[in-house]
Amino acid sequence: MLRSLIQSTFIAIAGAFLVACSTGTQEEVVNVYTHRHYEADQQLFDKFTEATGIKVNVVSASADELIQKLELEGPNSPADVLITVDAGRLYRAQSKDLFQQISSETLNGNIPAKFREPAGNWFGLTYRARILAYSVDRVNPEELSTYEALTEEQWKGRVLTRSSENIYNQSLLASVIAHKGSEGAAEWAAGLLGNMAREPKGSDRDQVKAVASGEGDVAIVNTYYIGIMLNDANEEERKAAEKVAIFFPNQDDRGTHINISGAGVTKYAPNKDNAVKLLEYLSSKEAQEFLASINFEYPVNPAASFSEQLLKWGTFKADEINLSVLGENNSEAVVVFDKVGWK
Repeated sequence: MLRSLIQSTFIAIAGAFLVACSTGTQEEVVNVYTHRHYEADQQLFDKFTEATGIKVNVVSASADELIQKLELEGPNSPADVLITVDAGRLYRAQSKDLFQQISSETLNGNIPAKFREPAGNWFGLTYRARILAYSVDRVNPEELSTYEALTEEQWKGRVLTRSSENIYNQSLLASVIAHKGSEGAAEWAAGLLGNMAREPKGSDRDQVKAVASGEGDVAIVNTYYIGIMLNDANEEERKAAEKVAIFFPNQDDRGTHINISGAGVTKYAPNKDNAVKLLEYLSSKEAQEFLASINFEYPVNPAASFSEQLLKWGTFKADEINLSVLGENNSEAVVVFDKVGWK
């Protein structure tokens, strides 16, 4: 699959180059490798092209495939920007020396320090909260409080979440390690596993559907999936989301775990200046408000307004740890999951 991906990328980007040569023009471009698969992203790329005249060439695949592709291509890579979800994946790309450090007053002004890598290897573009989606028919929200409380006896056979292979859960556990150490994290993971309604599996959407169908009563999911489902063209998706409400855990202590979608300029970017311009545009008030309204992600730029859906969910206290820590603790999180038998 990776070989096919590399071949298709070469053909697409070489084709763009030949078109430019045949017309006698040197087209301004920026080549983006992205794990994100949202229509809103392409609309933003089109807006960027309209504003700057710089064409955005996009290659989409999973984060792991794109990281491996960048490693194999080395100095010959046509990629200028890598966009992915989760700080753990950004850290993984950084640890493989796939980014270059960027110093931009615009990026530093638009994006608070907690959402960017300290040396400028990558920048958060949006964030999402990993919240509790509970049944409005079977759960009183006053019963909910923290991630840790889900290990109590009253939740036995009622909790739903994804497998330990999912990067969102790995980052959640990485944050628990940061606050409670490995032993505390193992105790929590084992307790939560013991209260599962079923074997951990499926996507965040699947957890919401399982709550809606009565298979479990509370699920650990990302906020934006609820927003997307509530506005989905598919009636089944909308009805499932309407049967849950969201709860922000740990408001009386460290705050709710959050994570990001983010991007970095690749180490050998042939169009570095255009890459920086794209990241600056994506962090602008205009682009941030667009993503908040279409994709229900929280804007990292404090100047951007929340969408109507985000305002309905209300404000919350977020865990303030620097998100680089999630990547640093990722390997340990995987070990803890394996230790307690969370598949």
